[in-house]
Amino acid sequence: MKHNFGAGPGILPQEVLKQAAQAVIDFNGTGLSILEISHRSKEFEAVLDEAVRLVKELFSLPEGYSVLFLQGGASTQFALVPYNLLPEGGKAAYLETGVWANKALKEAKYFGEVAVVASSKESNFTYIPKDFEIPADAAYFHITSNNTIYGTQLQNFSPSPVPVVCDMSSDIFSRKINVADFGLIYAGAQKNMGPAGVTLVIVKDEILGKTDRKIPAMFNYQTQIEGGSMYNTPPVFAIYVSMLTLNWVKAKGGVEAIEQENIAKSKALYAEIDRNPLFKGVAATEDRSHMNVCFVAENPEHEKPFLKLCDEKGIVGIKGHRSVGGFRASIYNALPITSVHVLIEAMQEFAEKNK
Repeated sequence: MKHNFGAGPGILPQEVLKQAAQAVIDFNGTGLSILEISHRSKEFEAVLDEAVRLVKELFSLPEGYSVLFLQGGASTQFALVPYNLLPEGGKAAYLETGVWANKALKEAKYFGEVAVVASSKESNFTYIPKDFEIPADAAYFHITSNNTIYGTQLQNFSPSPVPVVCDMSSDIFSRKINVADFGLIYAGAQKNMGPAGVTLVIVKDEILGKTDRKIPAMFNYQTQIEGGSMYNTPPVFAIYVSMLTLNWVKAKGGVEAIEQENIAKSKALYAEIDRNPLFKGVAATEDRSHMNVCFVAENPEHEKPFLKLCDEKGIVGIKGHRSVGGFRASIYNALPITSVHVLIEAMQEFAEKNK
């Protein structure tokens, strides 16, 4: 058995994989594969409608928000957000908490002024900045809720005088949020929601159409809303698997139940990291992520043999990002707590052998 701690594309529920595999052969008894049905067919329209409905239900979406399933990954949203929200000559505010936040603010600079309200770059992004001021004259304030490379996560969302835009790619549907606190949320599916190839966007309708900028149709949120995420052929299979995953979340008891499981998983793993003399965490304790647990070996020479032990025990994807090294256990929604226990046991065994 494999225990998949990969950072992304991440683990998907076994039930979802089995349903998706069957649909590749025969989708809902149509005699056609999900890969070859028309995106304009009533069968796929039902899939898309269900996916949108589940997003609204799981997040208790208030009125006045639209749900989009788009292509291009979260990285495309780095540009589409300022393209749609930042007026010519306007200013946007960004919180810099990691590589992805940095890439997002770099893209925004093509469209207007960018104010970096705070950054933890000087400490290699090991903490989340606090006590910063959001400029009231900014068009929006951009944050990244979870930082996969560094293992930090915003535990609370600060009140903002301007619309908040949040990249939730690596912790979407992992915890309860109040969507009304945000102007726009976007997330690549491949961590917690589905396969790579589709990106979820939740946008407050009233913040659109205020830039007086001419935006090409494919890049215009309003066009995508009017087209019901089908201005062009959407990523049918990725949306279908995302719909299955959202149904799985609902069956588990919704986001509230998933959040409790995620807290239990991360709490158990952090407790072992803090207890075990051979390992240490890298993120500030108060900012530790419930999705990506990053840690290092106290003795760098232990890194390779520990990875070897993990490999022998079927633990995969545990190696840290190339830019920081060490170890990273991504414990997304579909990873069972039993896999976390296997990793903890491996850490204990390694410590016993290397006293």
